[in-house]
Amino acid sequence: MRLDTALDLTPVIAILRASSAKHLVAVAETLREAGIRAAEFTLTTPGVYEALAGFAADGMALGAGTVTTRHEARRAVEAGAGYLISPAVCLDVIAEARVLGVPVLPGAYTPTEVLTAWQAGAGLVKLFPAATGGVAHLKAIRAPLPDVELVPTGGIGLDDAAAYLDAGARAVGIGAPLVGDACETGDLGALRTRATALIDRIRR
Repeated sequence: MRLDTALDLTPVIAILRASSAKHLVAVAETLREAGIRAAEFTLTTPGVYEALAGFAADGMALGAGTVTTRHEARRAVEAGAGYLISPAVCLDVIAEARVLGVPVLPGAYTPTEVLTAWQAGAGLVKLFPAATGGVAHLKAIRAPLPDVELVPTGGIGLDDAAAYLDAGARAVGIGAPLVGDACETGDLGALRTRATALIDRIRR
């Protein structure tokens, strides 16, 4: 599934980061079943490339997160990532994503960083860390840069997501408040409950 299609259905990117890749595929499949249509496997997780390759992504846009080099970008896409997410404005990653033909979401916080990422070719920009400035910061960035599609990420709780979306975010990136300990323990029941609750909150 294309990322833009996934975010049209449910404007959430689930961030999956763990000490091992053991449960990543099961967690992603549970999120998909609950209605979350986009997830990133972070490259800081040992075994992540194998997990990317082992996930049948029908019905979900699967990407790679914490991508900081051209090499990582190429390897992630070769493993099956459909888009790339960086923690900062990594110009080499943006350039490589354009060569590879996949969307890229660089992390940016200031107006200069956001505009630099956008002008370099990012289709979406990850506003990171979002919780530092909150919804007010999102609004302040969007005022002079209304055409840049922002995805606030970092410190967003389940109860916060709707406010960011109402303020004009294209989507939100959510890690621990949504995923909990599922990537470590494989507790999929609680994960499904949280995912369903999040979707209910943002669709009210």
